[in-house]
Amino acid sequence: MLELNHLSKTYQTGNQAYPVLKDISLRVEKGEFTAVMGPSGSGKTTLLNCVSCFIPFDEGEIHLGDTVMKNLTEKELAFVRNNRLGFVFQDYMLFDGLTVFENICVPQIIRGGQIPQMETRAKELCRLFGIHHIAEKYPVDISGGEKQRTAVARALMNDPDLILADEPTGNLDSKSCRTVIDSFLKAKEELNATILMVTHDSFAASFCDRVIVLKDGRIFQEVVKMGSRQEFFDELLDLLRELGGGENDGE
Repeated sequence: MLELNHLSKTYQTGNQAYPVLKDISLRVEKGEFTAVMGPSGSGKTTLLNCVSCFIPFDEGEIHLGDTVMKNLTEKELAFVRNNRLGFVFQDYMLFDGLTVFENICVPQIIRGGQIPQMETRAKELCRLFGIHHIAEKYPVDISGGEKQRTAVARALMNDPDLILADEPTGNLDSKSCRTVIDSFLKAKEELNATILMVTHDSFAASFCDRVIVLKDGRIFQEVVKMGSRQEFFDELLDLLRELGGGENDGE
């Protein structure tokens, strides 16, 4: 599904070079819910931005299915981002002037989809994520958890190959965090969604199938959930303490 081969990225400030990603290679399989964690400055968000090609990378390759991302024109990238990638951001990125239902429909509107099919898909997603009762409300009138569930539904509107989630629970309380994670789990279980989530939250990561831990721009360790969620949570906490990052160490 997603494959990164020897990915490297360096930021240049004047004469000073700052290597951020160093020879990253990984795979995310279809239907897998994978998290990326690590101490502050480890390269988590840069990795996500390179996968989406929002920022250029220096060396290596990114494959989305059989598509080599580095070879795409800007027009082709725009098509991939709207049709094959779904995005969930920490700050929701909803349109204040659109209702919840209309926000969910945006990817299909950009694609030029047919209205009947668009409305049917949006209604299905509203039911799946328990936001049908707020479909006609505006973002200002709903909670943070409801906004993020709306964002997850919107990300799935075009049935993308991959959802990229950047700190999706970072602005939420514990109850709202759980409802959003449940939304990702529903997407995985009922829609076979593939999710790559950057997070500083060990609790959120403990619901994933696998966690890739970065340190100083390299993959330090990959941890696969083998036992219960609580055991996985404890394992992640121990690993992050070993790295010197706390339970909620932001980047």
